[in-house]
Amino acid sequence: MGQACEAESPPPFDLEPVIAGLRQVRDDWRGGQDRHAEFGALGFPSRQAMSRVIDVMSAALFPLRLGPPDLHLESEDEFVCASLQTALPLLAAQVRMELHYSRHERGSEAIERAVKAIVEELARRLPEIRRMIDTDLEAAYAGDPAARSVDEVLLCYPFVTAVIHHRIAHELYTLGAPLVARLIAEIAHSRTGIDIHPGAQIGESFFIDHGTGVVIGQTAIIGNRVRIYQAVTLGARSFTTDAEGHLVNEPRHPIIEDDVTIYAGATILGRITIGRGSVIGGNVWLTRSVPACSRVRQTQPSVSIEAADCFD
Repeated sequence: MGQACEAESPPPFDLEPVIAGLRQVRDDWRGGQDRHAEFGALGFPSRQAMSRVIDVMSAALFPLRLGPPDLHLESEDEFVCASLQTALPLLAAQVRMELHYSRHERGSEAIERAVKAIVEELARRLPEIRRMIDTDLEAAYAGDPAARSVDEVLLCYPFVTAVIHHRIAHELYTLGAPLVARLIAEIAHSRTGIDIHPGAQIGESFFIDHGTGVVIGQTAIIGNRVRIYQAVTLGARSFTTDAEGHLVNEPRHPIIEDDVTIYAGATILGRITIGRGSVIGGNVWLTRSVPACSRVRQTQPSVSIEAADCFD
């Protein structure tokens, strides 16, 4: 039983029935979900903590631009070291909570080994993450005449925030911390309006122009040098269920091959393939694959697809 609600002075309302009612609803929900007391006994991953982790890690990736304003070139390595010494233990604590919650049948020693392996491997991959983000920055600068420098892209474009978050989240997702990865994705979503599931695979030189309203689903695969615009959806068309009626997590989002451009408002649904070098016009609704070098535009009353010779 919970303790009675205490206040320095009598409250203007009788809260005890409300508190008791909320406690009963919680107990009913936990019982129905088979949630036992030991689940989450060490706590749950925190969105606030992960915001801190991702901000510090972003500064470690780009010290002179996302780090403190008084940082100089000669002290970069010292700052990166201090940042990672701050971020990685905080991350480990969040991963530990996730694993204790999701792997309650395992012993604590096994969980500690898993936490150490996940965080150490993420740290090892940070140089490659930085290299990948550099290709994204170059793609944005090369693809937007309004950009005056790569630094402007890094500091001012919302897609950069989204892609930094995604490239870190994706590694954590593949390493076995999907809840922590999802928190990072949702932090990016709230900051930018760009919703990328951490399971999505995204190649080099990726660019989202403007970005607000973009949705990229869990099993989407995006190749190299792909550009998309605001309000684009790479979503699922339908969901398979098993014999008991539960949803099956299977590939259900589009495959976007290299050198594809998708203009604003396009909706591409299902496990279809958009062939290399294709251009998908604005507001197109597409549920079937198109070959390489297609030009797809919305016409009345149907979608028009034209083939073009764009490769030697």
